[in-house]
Amino acid sequence: MMERKRKLFCEISPFTYKLSLLKCRVIRHVLNFTCLKKFAITKSNESLPVLVYRHKSLIRRKLGNVDVQLQNNKAVNLNIAAPKVSNVMIRPGECFSFWKLVGSCTVKKGYKEGLTISNGQLGKDIGGGMCQFTNLIHWMILHTPMQIVEHHHHDGLDLFPDYGRQIPFGVGTSIMYNYLDYRFINPTEYVFQLIVYTTSEYLCGELRADKELPYKYHIKMTDEFFSKEADEIFRNNCIYRECYDKKTGNLITKELMKRNHAKVMYDTSKLLITERTA
Repeated sequence: MMERKRKLFCEISPFTYKLSLLKCRVIRHVLNFTCLKKFAITKSNESLPVLVYRHKSLIRRKLGNVDVQLQNNKAVNLNIAAPKVSNVMIRPGECFSFWKLVGSCTVKKGYKEGLTISNGQLGKDIGGGMCQFTNLIHWMILHTPMQIVEHHHHDGLDLFPDYGRQIPFGVGTSIMYNYLDYRFINPTEYVFQLIVYTTSEYLCGELRADKELPYKYHIKMTDEFFSKEADEIFRNNCIYRECYDKKTGNLITKELMKRNHAKVMYDTSKLLITERTA
């Protein structure tokens, strides 16, 4: 007889889930208070002179059968959060923390119900949609020498079919106030500045610096295919980051950032699928 998997404390009931959530948030607050890192909180309305990277992402995307109102609410949420991050300076040795700048997303602050993903399940909650914000930041940071020190991902699941995808699958982020954060530090001698804003259609971002950087970065996806394993379909690919010398054009480094093997959670009838046996 197969033994039943024992439930985690947070899975017993809604009450135990809230209790576990509170515990995680209290622990994070304590860790922040005792942290020796200096957080990036200083802002400047004057843009630094060098544009390092620029990107924008569509706010209202086609996501399966997701309620359109959740997309509209996400636009409201991003519009509230963007000014809290925009113009922040990341000086040498400083640590950027998304939640340190944005804070909690509450109804009182004007946030609305948006789409959330937790444990591979779609849901909705106040402030939903913030993952798109950290996705944008993460993509820009990957094009710099800054060091990512906290990054969570919706590992193992491909939840939505591609729709105007600009960023390779598997480079996303997952956050949850405040214990799942997105953080990076500036180990360089350069000063960086993050500028973000919303338009009616897009979440837009710029990463600027006080001096020209000697290197440029490219993120590449290789070996993408869909495989059938038993009765399930998986999406596979590899994500590499390449660093080039701007003066010579020579490749300096090439690193494998992530190897993805994610279960596809949508209709696969139109996908080209490769049979694969264990």
